[in-house]
Amino acid sequence: MPKPTPSDAPADDLEQGSTLMPRFDRDGLIAAVATDAATGDVLMLAWMNADALRLTVDTGIAHFWSRSRSKIWKKGEESGNLLRIAEMRVDCDQDAIWMKVRVEGAGVACHTGARSCFYRIVPVGESGSARLTRGS
Repeated sequence: MPKPTPSDAPADDLEQGSTLMPRFDRDGLIAAVATDAATGDVLMLAWMNADALRLTVDTGIAHFWSRSRSKIWKKGEESGNLLRIAEMRVDCDQDAIWMKVRVEGAGVACHTGARSCFYRIVPVGESGSARLTRGS
């Protein structure tokens, strides 16, 4: 797996090249978004370090870095709701990962039992309102 790319890497190499050169942040992490391969629904956002990204690429199963536990976790290892990668992309400057996944097991991606971690709606355009409502 490639090592973190120096910030002075030529933009053309990052943006147009055919080599994966992930740009991890100062904590050694990169944002990773998982969406449902069939519907396009956003399922979750998590963080990967170089080892989690390597494991994900090598196995085809999403692995992340737990910031709270300071360790790698294989998503769904305990619940059976593994995220099997259908397609993986990197953004234009290689500082974010997008995975189109198929959720195995019960088909839920959130540890709360919700299908998506983004199950609450934040009201916008309603001054002073911060009351969340549950979406579908």
